[in-house]
Amino acid sequence: MKISNKVSRLFGKFANFRFPSGIQRFINWVYVRIFDINMSEFGDISSYPSLNALFTRSLLQHRDFDASIDALISPCDALITECGKIQNNTALQIKGMSYQVNELLGEKDGLDQEYSYINFYLSPKDYHRYHAPCEMEVFEVRYFAGELLPVNKPSLKKNTDLFIKNERLVVVCKDVKGKIMYFVAVGALNVGQMVLHFENRVQTNTIANQNAIYTYEVPKIIKKGDELGMFKMGSTVVIFIKDVKNLPLIDNKVKFGDVIGQFV
Repeated sequence: MKISNKVSRLFGKFANFRFPSGIQRFINWVYVRIFDINMSEFGDISSYPSLNALFTRSLLQHRDFDASIDALISPCDALITECGKIQNNTALQIKGMSYQVNELLGEKDGLDQEYSYINFYLSPKDYHRYHAPCEMEVFEVRYFAGELLPVNKPSLKKNTDLFIKNERLVVVCKDVKGKIMYFVAVGALNVGQMVLHFENRVQTNTIANQNAIYTYEVPKIIKKGDELGMFKMGSTVVIFIKDVKNLPLIDNKVKFGDVIGQFV
């Protein structure tokens, strides 16, 4: 097992441990202060019985978003680190560092150039749950075991094929226009687990650490804005989608529900 996976598993145990209430409140307070987390949409720090409960905090109230069929919304609170069109089956993990898209997705053939990609980096301060950016008709989930290298900018600039090396979940579906779309959750250092609510067979960063594919004869329908799952720490989401325009600018901060594109 890679050292990053071991560290992440140990950190996960610490994050899941429930300290006495006074100590846990102090741990939560320190974390919120260090990362300057805005808790206005969430519960009081004393309401979270573990650090992991704080990491995976849910919204207290529903966020409004554009429900129109043509609007693509952000699946998470994040920084847009890259965004653009696929060229010759390559996409950027960050400027100057490209990778083969079919290797990331587990596809035999490359994607055509009608596809766009958007990279969302979730920092330790961000809301760690991810949602459907449009209505999704899910017919397959692919789990790829791998390393848990950091996915911050210094690491993206240093490590070639980082997204391919790292543990990841690939949700294969049709979007609201009936085109094939890929929603990728990429693991990272200290991400003890990635969760998909609709597929409890997925067990990330486990001892077995085996690749797996789950297919559905009857596709799972996920409504726009519905919660897909969560990271148990910050990480990265990448979506690959066809026929969209007005994509977000690189280095822009977005929040779940913000419009990030329009279907053509």
